[in-house]
Amino acid sequence: MKITIGLSSCGIASGAIEILEAIKAKFSSVEVKHVGCIGFCFLEPLMEIDDDMYGNLTPDKAIKIIDCHLNNLSLDEPQIDKATLLSVQERIVLRNCGIIDPESIEDYIGREGYQALAKARGMSPDEIISEVTKSGLRGRGGAGFPTGLKWSLAKKQEGSKYIICNADEGDPGAFMDRSVLEGDPHSVLEGMAIGGLAMGGDMGIVYVRAEYPLAIKRLKIAISAAEDKGLLGDFKIVIKEGAGAFVCGEETALIASIEGKRGMPRIRPPFPAVSGLFGRPTNINNVETWANIPWIINEGAEAFAKIGTEGSKGTKVFCLAGKIEQTGLVEVPMGISLKDVVFGLGGGIKNGKRFKAIQIGGPSGGCIPEELLQTKVDYDSLTKVGAIMGSGGMVIVDETTCMVDVARFFLNFTQNESCGKCTFCRIGTKRMLEILTRITEGKGEPKDIDLLIELAEKIKVASLCGLGQTAPNPILTTLRYFRDEYETHIKEKRCPSLACRNLLIYSIDQSLCTGCMLCAKKCPAHAIFGEKKMPHKIDYEKCTKCGLCASLCKENAIKVR
Repeated sequence: MKITIGLSSCGIASGAIEILEAIKAKFSSVEVKHVGCIGFCFLEPLMEIDDDMYGNLTPDKAIKIIDCHLNNLSLDEPQIDKATLLSVQERIVLRNCGIIDPESIEDYIGREGYQALAKARGMSPDEIISEVTKSGLRGRGGAGFPTGLKWSLAKKQEGSKYIICNADEGDPGAFMDRSVLEGDPHSVLEGMAIGGLAMGGDMGIVYVRAEYPLAIKRLKIAISAAEDKGLLGDFKIVIKEGAGAFVCGEETALIASIEGKRGMPRIRPPFPAVSGLFGRPTNINNVETWANIPWIINEGAEAFAKIGTEGSKGTKVFCLAGKIEQTGLVEVPMGISLKDVVFGLGGGIKNGKRFKAIQIGGPSGGCIPEELLQTKVDYDSLTKVGAIMGSGGMVIVDETTCMVDVARFFLNFTQNESCGKCTFCRIGTKRMLEILTRITEGKGEPKDIDLLIELAEKIKVASLCGLGQTAPNPILTTLRYFRDEYETHIKEKRCPSLACRNLLIYSIDQSLCTGCMLCAKKCPAHAIFGEKKMPHKIDYEKCTKCGLCASLCKENAIKVR
């Protein structure tokens, strides 16, 4: 009997360690294999016995399931339909996640691991780059620059090069890089080593944020194992832990951070391919891009190019987060519609609520409304509707979400993460945040909309790096598709989604209130008054709009507008 337990960060956070310890204590002779995240985060903690998968486990449930399997007893625990959940997916980057033990190099080798590197050693650098170019692979970190072209620019430079993996994943709601590094670190190392052969690089650096301790641990184990077996040859890989600055996801800021300087972008040219880390030619790709490389070399460029659309080849990994039933990680062919992702792979909106928008591309992405759900997931289609592919974060919101507040939330993030080098990014985003805050507090003015658009346009053109250039996207897209919500906040001093606390008005329906006094006793501001068994009232001067009264009222007598 083969038992596997998902021990990625999501599984551990859900209680997988406790389940593992319970199994070991109860069944001392049973061997349990550790794997990374298969992507079904909404079902964690997960356990698989042979081909049967079970989710949302507790230690007691896990022991019961194993006992039934060992003794051929009937089982009333529902199995997960893994085949259906994976049926729409096409897994290249995630091909090993949830299958292999990420801390076992033998497991990776057993899945054709390091065969691509061996094959690449029999190819010339130009042949490797040609294969990557023909595949149509574009950088998966957000910009979508053609990978083969990027490699060829670095190869043309004299001397040895640095090969960097950008694992500085900082988008709210994004965990693609973390899951790959935790579940299949060798695919990234092998991809980097192939890149070193192609471009003439002898040093690889994985720049990963220190907030990913499990990913770092498994990377270190993988590097040590690959070196011990001599698989990397003369290619040396080290880890650089970043301090979590979002701006260090930008190439030149990342390079500055590795050099021990403050992470701030610089003017280009020269581009990193010409003069990068310590002045040497440098190539930087993100985790997902590197993980694609071994598959492309093994299976061939044509196999990869057959997947996706004309301008966006291959697959893309996305994180599904927010008000959606099936949160987690999916890998889909480019060209799939947003509707198929949200309502197919994501299982639709939680609690029967209505879909409102999808925020794609991280804090610098755009908000796409319901009427555009048929938009294809590819670089060009997303750009046309005002969004970006980004690194792959998707945050889904429902009808209870205020789009003005969504824009404020993401701008607050980018404003905090601005390195401050560019005046328009440093001060312009702060002024925009102040305006959005005023609007959500009911203090907005009609001129604020025009001022937001003016500031957004100037910030985009006057910022040095991608953070500032794309920071206004959430504002511009919410204004484009949800302008009526801005106008309602400003003109009527009302939030249509009943989400902006300062604009809410609580009242008690006198015909429904029974005078049970529960709300009056629990009100932290003592704003509710009245006699027992008589309808109560709210003192609006005292009311802090916390909403506790509405959540407690069994008669649904407390209304909010």
